[in-house]
Formats: sequence, structure tokens, C-alpha cells
Amino acid sequence: MEQVALGRQGLEVAKVGLGCMGMSEFYGPADEAESIASVHRAIELGLTFLDTADMYGPFKNEMLVGKALEGRRDKVILATKFGNVRGEDGSWQGISGKPEYVHKCCDASLRRLKVDHIDLYYQHRVDSNVPIEETVGAMGELVQKGKVRYLGLSEAAPATIRRAHATHPISALQTEYSLWTRDPEDEVFPTVEELGIGFVAYSPLGRGFLTGRWKSVDDLAPNDFRRFSPRFSPENFPKNLELVEHIRALASTKGATPAQLALAWVLRRKNLTAIPGTTKRAHLEELAAAPKIELSAAELSRIEEIAPPGVASGDRYHEAGMLTVNR
Repeated sequence: MEQVALGRQGLEVAKVGLGCMGMSEFYGPADEAESIASVHRAIELGLTFLDTADMYGPFKNEMLVGKALEGRRDKVILATKFGNVRGEDGSWQGISGKPEYVHKCCDASLRRLKVDHIDLYYQHRVDSNVPIEETVGAMGELVQKGKVRYLGLSEAAPATIRRAHATHPISALQTEYSLWTRDPEDEVFPTVEELGIGFVAYSPLGRGFLTGRWKSVDDLAPNDFRRFSPRFSPENFPKNLELVEHIRALASTKGATPAQLALAWVLRRKNLTAIPGTTKRAHLEELAAAPKIELSAAELSRIEEIAPPGVASGDRYHEAGMLTVNR
């Protein structure tokens, strides 16, 4: 697997990593044994950039990843996040970037992951009530203590990124990016490129929609959070399915799957890595092959026609969720 430099501080990660969120929550039932086996297979295939967060589960996902990494810690670059506050009962309790909370969360994540350091530590969402300089200052203290190697932000706005980077070098910005979420192209990409910050694309397959595996919202599990996502609503689902059919048609001319084509399009950018998620080993080979797919100028032009910015019907989060992104 090709390696990509994120930032200018020395961090290198696999071009394709693995998002572990769905192994514990949000995407319907999951099998812990299969999830752990999937992490092991991902490592074998070179998808060695693993992404988790304290809020996934909540807390359970870090423990699962920690269990999967026993005896394999030195084979991966491990990223986790803090900032979305949840209770043990799963309740949502807001966003916090308070310095004391930063330190508390890091220590808790280290315990759950059963590691002595985190390779990349993100602020999951920006706390508009705490100056970013205070939050990143506390994160920088974690680097000084050896608990964290590199710092990242998630869903931060360009102005916030600049202020954070001026406080302590930021190695990576993680934001949603895919054929149906092209928002970063306007201001975020120019900002991180100017500052020398790497980009991590989460949900590069449109939360699985761009794989073409679903024909109706009824294909999703009853407790799948995507049922409540605007783009998966009964009104928008059929409209967005038209985009998938165009992708499927183009992919078939290349002997590729829709997922591979959608991921290859994201991966065409330099200084970018993508972290698609899966809970099954069977899908990993498909994801690992995506970087090998080359897109010609004509194919990129065709993709631009079928998936221009703003092509998706519906916001990427519900109203409350949208208030937490690009902050």
C-alpha cells in the first residue's frame, strides 16, 4: 500500500486506512469476532491506518480496537478523537474542548486502547465556547509528555485551522469527502495545502451509499442511524440512487465495482488518505484494490458531469449535526 505524508512533522500513513466506527455503533448490528478479524485482515492488506474515537460505542470501539491490536501495535498508525461528550448510557452531552477535558480524555483513551501512545489525536468537533488556542495548547502538552505523536482536527473551518496551526503544528484535518460531499474543495483544500497539512477523507463512500449495495432505505437495519440521515430519507434516497447508477455504469466499463471507482476518485488527490469503514473481511480486498484504478482525463470529465459539487439531495447530517461541522 502506498504511503502518504500527512503534514510536515513526519507522520506517514497508508493511502487507504480503515474506519472502525461501524464495528461498535451507528450502522446496525456488528459482530465483535468478525470485526477483530477484519482489523487483522486490514493490516495484512496494508490498510494500517486505523481510525476510532472515544464516542463510538460509546467507548466500546476503542476497547475493541485495543483488543484487536494486542501483539500488533507496531504494525499500525493509530488515530483516535475526543470532543464529542457522551455518557456511559450513550446520551449526548455536547462538545468540549476544555484543556482539562483534553487531558482526561487522552488518558482514558490510552487505557481503553491498551497502548502507551496515540499516533494521531484529533479534536473530533470544535468547541465554539473554548478558544481553539486553549484546546490545541492542551493537545500540544500531550505531545510534550509523549502520550501523543501528532495532532489533528476534524470538521474545522479554514479560520480555525489557521489559528490552531499557529498554536501547534497540525498534521491532519479529517473531514467528510466523497463524490456526493465535495464541500472541502472550495476553501478547506486550499487552506490545508497552503499550510502543509494532510487531509483525511472520512465517509469516502458516502456512508456506504455509493457502493450500490442498497436499493431502498428498508435495506438498512432498524437501528441504523442512516435511516435518520437526510440523504437516506424516503424523499431523497431515490434521487441519490440515480447518482449511484451512473457510477455503476462507469465502473463496469473498467471492470471495477462502484465502491472502487468512488474511492479511486477520492484517492486521486495528493497528501490525502481515505478511511472507508467496513465490518466484514470480504469487503477489504475490494477497498485495498482501489488505489490501483487509474482514471483518465475523459473519465474524470465524465465523473464531473455525473457528480458535480452539490449533486446529493439532502444535507449530510440532520440540522443539529450540521451546526457542528465547518466550525
